[in-house]
Amino acid sequence: MQILQIAANFCQKNHLNDWCLGAGFVRNLVWDHLHHYIDAVPLNDIDLIYFNPANLLESTDLQFEQELRKQFNINWSVKNQARMHRRNNDLPYKNTANAMSYWPEMETAVGVLIRQNRLEIIAPFGLASLFAGHITLNPKRPKLEIFQQRIQHKRWLEKWPKLQIKLH
Repeated sequence: MQILQIAANFCQKNHLNDWCLGAGFVRNLVWDHLHHYIDAVPLNDIDLIYFNPANLLESTDLQFEQELRKQFNINWSVKNQARMHRRNNDLPYKNTANAMSYWPEMETAVGVLIRQNRLEIIAPFGLASLFAGHITLNPKRPKLEIFQQRIQHKRWLEKWPKLQIKLH
């Protein structure tokens, strides 16, 4: 909650209205819970994503990462989803949730934010497959090789052996 509050305050200060903490920040907590882990599997970074088509400079994201690191000394990964379509050779994304819907695994496309003192979940594919313990290839990005590389590189099946791979 402390990290989420830091992110909320930061986004409010910087007028970032369409944002969330996503990817492993939410996904890993659910997988930890499904495996009855008492201690959370450590995160490589905290993914703060936002959507701001008015400023597509990557240097802004790097500046944001540095500012957040000063507030909480962990590895932050900040990405403006308004420019990420270029990297992925997609049509421009419409907002944060739309951008997330192109991520390689459906269960990674889950984010959380605080708005008006309430938690909000962004989940373009819903939450059922995440809570079922699946790793599902995103049908909007059916790149099997990338999907398999991510599973192996991130060692998900070693960390959470009960997970099941779904190719859809």
